[in-house]
Amino acid sequence: MKEDSIGVAVFAEQDEGALVRVSYELASKARELADRLKTGAGAYLIGGPGIEASAAELVAYGMDQVYVVEDRRLHHYDTLPYAKVLTQLIRRTSPQAVLYGATPVGRDLAPRIASELRVGLTADCTGLEIGDYQGPGGKEYKDILFQIRPAWGGNTIATIVTPEHRPQMATVRSGVMKLGEKHPHHKGRIIRAEAGLSGDEFVLRVLERVSAVKKVDLTTANIIVAGGSGVGSKESFKLILQLAEALGGVPAASRAAVDAGYIDHDYQVGQTGTTVRPKLYIACGISGAIQHRAGMSEASKIVAINTDPTAPIFSIAHYGIVGDLNQVIPRLIKAYRTKA
Repeated sequence: MKEDSIGVAVFAEQDEGALVRVSYELASKARELADRLKTGAGAYLIGGPGIEASAAELVAYGMDQVYVVEDRRLHHYDTLPYAKVLTQLIRRTSPQAVLYGATPVGRDLAPRIASELRVGLTADCTGLEIGDYQGPGGKEYKDILFQIRPAWGGNTIATIVTPEHRPQMATVRSGVMKLGEKHPHHKGRIIRAEAGLSGDEFVLRVLERVSAVKKVDLTTANIIVAGGSGVGSKESFKLILQLAEALGGVPAASRAAVDAGYIDHDYQVGQTGTTVRPKLYIACGISGAIQHRAGMSEASKIVAINTDPTAPIFSIAHYGIVGDLNQVIPRLIKAYRTKA
């Protein structure tokens, strides 16, 4: 094994020099997987001058090695140079697995790395585990990365393995993996690496960069009140907003409610929206299709309100209320304000 090799690696995405949240979540998961494999965990951090300051943050989240490439031309993401630098780092360190955030950057970068290295890539994973696998002919594979994700339009959960090729690679959306605790005293190495760019990789020039701020950050909310198609109308969706306000939480919605125009896409929870882990999730008029459950099933407490007692949402709810939300929600608001 190479002296600078690592077991599980993370592409640590940054924006304007600051690490994005999913980088911390993936670092926590990489630490967990590496401990299972009894190997090291590491990260690749690419950016402009000053980016090394973020490397210590990654070490605190369990990274044993952080490879830092600083170059003023890499301040903003650029597909070709980033792909070249990251491919070089992966070949240098020979990881068993590499994890990327399923962000616009990660979704653009990861397939290019997979193509260059001729390895597999599983997109939008909702679970990552280490296990043993018996392949064709009874061949045994030890300590394989199980890449778990919804399939067939979200109607089933698939476990994907790529036992013959390394690294095993996956993208994971923000909020899917639990953010671990920060350990300021964790010991790790910060290793500076050369970009190795000739300049020919920079075929694009950024003329202007426009950033749009999301209306809400559901991933940090402790209380979420979500409405589905069962709410019935945009006018009735005001009840969701009122309950969220009363509880000091934030509103959210299923895809059906967003498609119906009840609320903006920024508030969507589920497979094609945001994955959340609040302390309390109240699902109102949401049937609980697997696509939605994939985005909220890890909530600490789930309360479901639905007129259909057989709705799938009740199978994962800690508390269920069978009734008309137009009657139930006003009573909940009144009861809470009376006792508050």
